[in-house]
Amino acid sequence: MSYLVVGISHRSADINVLERVALDPDAATKLALAVQNTPAVTESAVLATCNRTEVYATVDRFHAGMDEVTAILSDVTGVPLIDLAEHLYVHFEEGAVAHLFQVAVGLDSMIVGESQIVGQVKETLRVGQELETIATDLNALLQHALRVGKRARTETGIDSAGRSVVSAGLEAVGGFEGRRALIVGAGSMASLAAQTLLNGGAASVVIANRNYERAVLLTERIGGTAIQLANVPDALAEADLVVSCTGARGVVLTEEMIRNASDGRPFGVLDVALPRDVAPEAARIPGVRLVTLADLAGTAGGSEDDIEDVRRIVGEETAAFEGTRRAASVAPTVVALRAMASELVDSELARLDRRLPGLDENERHEVARTIRRVVDKVLHNPTVRVKELAADPGGPTYANALRELFALDQATVDAVTTPKARGGEHA
Repeated sequence: MSYLVVGISHRSADINVLERVALDPDAATKLALAVQNTPAVTESAVLATCNRTEVYATVDRFHAGMDEVTAILSDVTGVPLIDLAEHLYVHFEEGAVAHLFQVAVGLDSMIVGESQIVGQVKETLRVGQELETIATDLNALLQHALRVGKRARTETGIDSAGRSVVSAGLEAVGGFEGRRALIVGAGSMASLAAQTLLNGGAASVVIANRNYERAVLLTERIGGTAIQLANVPDALAEADLVVSCTGARGVVLTEEMIRNASDGRPFGVLDVALPRDVAPEAARIPGVRLVTLADLAGTAGGSEDDIEDVRRIVGEETAAFEGTRRAASVAPTVVALRAMASELVDSELARLDRRLPGLDENERHEVARTIRRVVDKVLHNPTVRVKELAADPGGPTYANALRELFALDQATVDAVTTPKARGGEHA
């Protein structure tokens, strides 16, 4: 099976396109299940964040897999394929591995080096395992990506500034120390905003959400005051900074609401929702500073030295992961070779029994033991060496040579690699 990534992000599309393909958890689940159920795909996972929607899959055919994934992505998001295609990027095999590792370390993030992406990759893995769309191959890839993300943050200062989309956005609206903040939403982004504001010296934090109980739970865990969503207009009038990060599909904060609340005074509005929560016309209101995800794209996180070190780590880890995969790819050939040798030994022992029926049990046992030891010794060096050589680029060609030299039946080798032969993995 081969790895395939089909995605769209802030690097390939502007916010007007991104908000059309933004997925809530239910839609991401629908996408993962639909992709996994297509003929060319065996495993699938969806990474959906505020600035990217990516499908990770294992496929047996590249073009068929790509066509199926893109068609389903278009269907689930409701964006015609002709509009979507020009913004999509596709990575295959080693390119797919390298891309995920770059994502996990924050090199591909809107805020370079931000650490929130690690939790999002971990959540993608958890959901895929729960849905059973992730089995051995994607599990290995995503688990390794998490280790790469951890290594990058342990060995470099890529996230030493502690910057995130929220912190960068709050800086862009003029800071938040001593300001009265209103957060609209109660998800992971709202949680990060509340922590940032409360730890950074905001005068007060009020959290509003459509589901009032979720707002209460967030304030109990982090701090602040919870209010009903209906009370947002009054809360706006008491605030001088608002962070909006809901999962709504339409405008949550209208131009009129912000105009009435700001009344010409300095007023910061940070919209980190996708689709956008805040009417873009609000930017024209005197005194209002509106910052959206589009304004934050490309904001630097770590230093250039840190970024170079992280790129090196990604390169090393990609090579190591691919080396392990190549080494594993020769295992079926080795198993098939040993199985063939075992059958030959059994056949020759049966022939010996017919030719020398007078051998007693001890003699027969010693002959059988000797033959098997000879065969094992003959096969030992070739099988060990082919595993070592397979870890290098081009290594699988050694397995091909082994199959040719010993005239191994390809069907036998293939049988070793089937999901059933590997222990009934999810197919």
